[in-house]
Amino acid sequence: MNLDDAYSNGAYIDGADTFPPRWAAQAQGFREGLGARARLDIAYGPGARNTFDLFLPEGTPKGVFVFVHGGYWLQFDKSSWSHLAAGALAQGWAVAMPSYDLCPDVSIGDITLQVATAVTRIAAEVAGPISLAGHSAGGHLVARMLDKGLLPAEVADRLRSVMPISPVSDLRPLLQTSMNEKFKMDDRAAAAESPVLMQDRHEATVTVWVGAKERPSFLDQARWLAEAWSCDHVIDPAKHHFDVIDALCDADSEMVAIVTK
Repeated sequence: MNLDDAYSNGAYIDGADTFPPRWAAQAQGFREGLGARARLDIAYGPGARNTFDLFLPEGTPKGVFVFVHGGYWLQFDKSSWSHLAAGALAQGWAVAMPSYDLCPDVSIGDITLQVATAVTRIAAEVAGPISLAGHSAGGHLVARMLDKGLLPAEVADRLRSVMPISPVSDLRPLLQTSMNEKFKMDDRAAAAESPVLMQDRHEATVTVWVGAKERPSFLDQARWLAEAWSCDHVIDPAKHHFDVIDALCDADSEMVAIVTK
């Protein structure tokens, strides 16, 4: 069975093609408005995409919130999401956003390792607690950061909150999509990268967040992770896969309260 339709988001969202340019414009405006408090393109690895942006609050940061973007490990970079730092920044947290290499140039497992390296480098820049959130494929990546084999102990010990937003938590269904021509996963690789199958995890408060109007496959993916990890599970009314992240812009939203507590 081909699951391309089950994992197609844009086809079921009105005006889907207007979202990426709007995100990019909002992000650029946000960066420009921060001036010197936006430190851009800090390297965490050797590749051109192995960089992160760091947004600093006024005064000493209470901690650092790391947001990892989605795009099915196939598209986007950090530059389209800067505006999502607004809520946590207003609460006194520094916010970091990494880019990473994309499939098929690298594997999903390689991307996971890159994000772990980025989080470690970010931890060296900002003291205090670390909170992670990621959207879609980014939700998968931040969930993977709780694997005890990825982050150094001194970094993992600083993790407070992890929020996979509309995550892909079980990669095995993606073997039945045409995207796997670029992922190049087999059964073993898909299982190894599936958060629902992770057994030995670091401790952190985990909140799985998903929009009520998302595709059934994403509602399933969120539920599977919440059940596997026995963690909090929020189904956000009236939100779909593209606007479910908007609350990160709002300093007074429940989403921001969770990642900055």
